[in-house]
Amino acid sequence: MAQPTASPAANVFGIVLAGGRGRRLGGVEKGLQLLSGRPLIAHVIDRIAPQVAVLGINANSAAAAYAALGLPVVADALPDRPGPLAGVLAGLEWMRGPGWLLSVPCDAPFLPPDLVARLLATAGKAEVACAASGGRLHPVCALWRRELAPALHAALAAGRNGVEAFVRGRKLAVAEFADDPDPFLNVNTPEDLARAEGRFS
Repeated sequence: MAQPTASPAANVFGIVLAGGRGRRLGGVEKGLQLLSGRPLIAHVIDRIAPQVAVLGINANSAAAAYAALGLPVVADALPDRPGPLAGVLAGLEWMRGPGWLLSVPCDAPFLPPDLVARLLATAGKAEVACAASGGRLHPVCALWRRELAPALHAALAAGRNGVEAFVRGRKLAVAEFADDPDPFLNVNTPEDLARAEGRFS
């Protein structure tokens, strides 16, 4: 499948979140599961790398396998894998200089080729700019201001690790995307993986 092209945003770092446990896929390393003959995360990288200045991977296991994809691998700074919010924090602490951090999950192989451009166009003075489609917010597909790192750290330290709850408590901008076909399809189960495979037929 031909990959979309995009102009990289000079002030945007990107982090692909692959630090979870993959429980709904049987505890496997989700980002490394094959889709159309390639690791799931490789499809995400193809979509996002052209849109950002620098891209890294947040992973807490299989670091060598992820590093073989040619990108920096950043582990959670907090123990026990508290979830994607910890991966966002790791990304914010990893990035250098002012700007935004784009977070995306490793299991969304059809992300829009204009995701960053449309989030930036919506962001304005917001602290977080999230994608939405079909009446549903996608808080892991978002731009985060670097200055949010202390607030994220405080929330996680207090046990508040829900991504959507956090973003709804900040200055939030939302960019709406079409939902047919769904560009934010998440591969969480074997059935989802089969659906995604069908889109490559």
